[in-house]
Amino acid sequence: MPKLLYASASPYSAKVRMAAAYAGLAIEAVPTKTDDQPSMLIGANPLGKIPTLLLDEGGVVYDSRAITQYLNRLSKNALFPRNPDKRTEAEVLEALADGICDCALSIVYERRSRPEEHVYQPWIDKQWVKVTRSLDYLNANPPKLPKKITVGQIALRATLGYLSLRFAGKWEKGHGRLTRWAARFDEKFPELKDCIPS
Repeated sequence: MPKLLYASASPYSAKVRMAAAYAGLAIEAVPTKTDDQPSMLIGANPLGKIPTLLLDEGGVVYDSRAITQYLNRLSKNALFPRNPDKRTEAEVLEALADGICDCALSIVYERRSRPEEHVYQPWIDKQWVKVTRSLDYLNANPPKLPKKITVGQIALRATLGYLSLRFAGKWEKGHGRLTRWAARFDEKFPELKDCIPS
């Protein structure tokens, strides 16, 4: 069984775990602390980043988008539509969700890795503008939640879970349609709820 090196708070890890569960693919989730630079992770992924998927035959796939593409091929297109336009739509939604996470994580790292007096607030403000602008766009255009979803919707749910974990009470204001969308997602796909960032 493939092993997924992951962290429970990571939105990228959450997306991959949710995608595997939705596609019905069995993976062994192995909690991994990147700060410890464990040899299993560093030996497989020179970047030392999660998620990293260790394959049974000895191969490795890393970066969450590469992993979702791999899982899609393995599941015979359970995660992305075959229609080229619909597939592009799913890939763009995944990229937008991941981009929001990139900005949110840069804020978290700025605050976590610097002494308080050296935290650069203009950088944080710039990243937060990108987050809120993206959330405004998604709130005005929430993706549909059909019976068969894509990695795009899964990535967005992981992203909103991460924002609720790290920015609770801050991101929701003015984004009522998105908070309701997340609740509907959880109602429709309760089997994925355990993978949401925590």
